[in-house]
Amino acid sequence: MAAEDGSAEDRWVDDHAGPVVRPYAMTGGRARPVTGTFDLISLVTATRSDARGESGLGPEHLAIVALCQRMQSVAEIAAHLDLPVGTVRVLLGDLMARDLVRVRPPGGGAGVPDDSVFEAVINGLRAL
Repeated sequence: MAAEDGSAEDRWVDDHAGPVVRPYAMTGGRARPVTGTFDLISLVTATRSDARGESGLGPEHLAIVALCQRMQSVAEIAAHLDLPVGTVRVLLGDLMARDLVRVRPPGGGAGVPDDSVFEAVINGLRAL
């Protein structure tokens, strides 16, 4: 069980089970976002510097807005907040529906080298 010094952190974390609030509780049991699709490398930017005045947002929503003051990928958000990607996608859908974040999908080929570059890299690695 949790450590016995009585700190606030100890009440919300169990040594064996982890955080007391499970990801499905953060999303209200939802497994899919209300809006948007989020690739792991989609880039997320907050549209406002502070969302604390918004009603109905949980601490995880606020953490995402704070983190996305600087552009972050969906995978980075999940890693920084130590949350499953599926949970982050649901939370991002909530924020996107409220226009608190802007999501840019992965590039559609602009600046991506053609297959010949990848073949040359693979051949070079094989030659090592």
